[in-house]
Amino acid sequence: MSDFPWLSVVIFAPLIGALFITFIRGDEAVIARNTRGVALWTSIITFLISLGIWINFDVNKIGFQFEEKKYWIENLGLAYHLGVDGISVFFVILSTFLTVICILASWVTIRDRIKEYMIAFLVLETFMVGMFSSLDLVLFYVFFEGVLIPMFLIIGIWGGPRRNYASYKFFLYTLAGSVLMLLAIISMIMHSGTSDITKLLLYDFPVSMQPWLWLAFFASFAVKVPMWPVHTWLPDAHVEAPTAGSVILAGVLLKFGGYGFLRFSIPMLPIATADFVPFVFGLSVVAIIYTSLVALAQEDMKKLIAYSSVAHMGFVTMGCFSLNQQAVEGAVIQMLSHGVVSAALFLIVGVVYDRIHSRLIDDYGGLIKRMPLYSLVFMIFMMASIGMPGTSGFVGEFLVLIGTFKVNSWVALLGATGVILGAAYMLYLYRRVIFGELIKDNLKDILDLNKRELIIFAPLVLLVIVMGVYPVIFLDVMHNSVEQLINRYNSALAARDILNSVSKF
Repeated sequence: MSDFPWLSVVIFAPLIGALFITFIRGDEAVIARNTRGVALWTSIITFLISLGIWINFDVNKIGFQFEEKKYWIENLGLAYHLGVDGISVFFVILSTFLTVICILASWVTIRDRIKEYMIAFLVLETFMVGMFSSLDLVLFYVFFEGVLIPMFLIIGIWGGPRRNYASYKFFLYTLAGSVLMLLAIISMIMHSGTSDITKLLLYDFPVSMQPWLWLAFFASFAVKVPMWPVHTWLPDAHVEAPTAGSVILAGVLLKFGGYGFLRFSIPMLPIATADFVPFVFGLSVVAIIYTSLVALAQEDMKKLIAYSSVAHMGFVTMGCFSLNQQAVEGAVIQMLSHGVVSAALFLIVGVVYDRIHSRLIDDYGGLIKRMPLYSLVFMIFMMASIGMPGTSGFVGEFLVLIGTFKVNSWVALLGATGVILGAAYMLYLYRRVIFGELIKDNLKDILDLNKRELIIFAPLVLLVIVMGVYPVIFLDVMHNSVEQLINRYNSALAARDILNSVSKF
């Protein structure tokens, strides 16, 4: 099975489904039914194939697996080079899994331009999986930037009243940072003579060059995370995006930044990384505390969850740059957990928005009397968001805080305040929406979760509990890849210290 092109199939299967959709003909009802069916089955098949990558992944092997390499532009040495390690394999599966969830979540809520909508999501899936699988810098950049196009259309066409403003802001913020990354990529290729990521991970860039390359990559990845103060595009994008757009934005697209730090900034530019650790710590702490306080002041449920995403991703950057085994593994688990929990919370908001068309917290109250199942599911994801033991959120935050404490106890202490603030704003949201008296007329006939919604939430609830109770099935897979990353970083610092000692002598 090692010769089977797993990654290429997972990348291009959604495009085949999108092509089938373009040929669907008939009256409006037939087109809608067949389009949804093709999109759903395509995404399910793609997800099942991606699970095959995890099943066949060798946890004892160091390095990349399922590699595929064909020269793309041979004269320039550019190749269609794919592969996954213990870190990226989970993000491939997360992308395919959430695409299935998004298509199910859009089943009845999207009524206009259904063909175009489903095509956009399938194309988006191709770009997301391609980005996490790329082992060539230029190929990575193509997929990384390609994501902007379908996401821009999803927000701009199917979004809310201020969708044009939100979509252009999202596009311009992310594109501006990526331009600097492109310059860094060109510089790295010209200096090293290769665009192969596997070779660049072993290449030692000059110390004088590393800070400029690091800052160029940081400009792109910081916007994607997003880190404070370049996070302002996120609340607008979430509020205006359709529910499925918010799910994929929070669940997958925000992980591009954290993944980029682990794949490029830290292993390729270790000396610069060491110099910028205090800078990243400072921004992470500000993001955790400041955006948590902002979330407390929100009256729009989507905006509250959007700001909470910035705070949770602050734990990710804090863990990534603590640069020890526990912290980095915690950061990866936190990204996976946030991908599931934040997606679920946006779906939670979407359920009630579809019923009464309001996201304002004050328009709700007492839902437990009419929607007990909804209240239970909401509670599980709320607990996961605040890091309750037994849920996925606890594992990631706990490992990050342990690892950070070993490096800087003050940063860990300040970061831990985010756990308290997170509990405050999520419990505040839950109390106002779920408890109290059912006195609002528009809620007295509201219906509980239907069969389709239960099918959507069931696997998300299962994932949250499995990751919280038995995280070893994830940690074992990523352990060797994280260890290799840490060893590479420590070896570079040790070599620098030796050179400094010799030069002083």
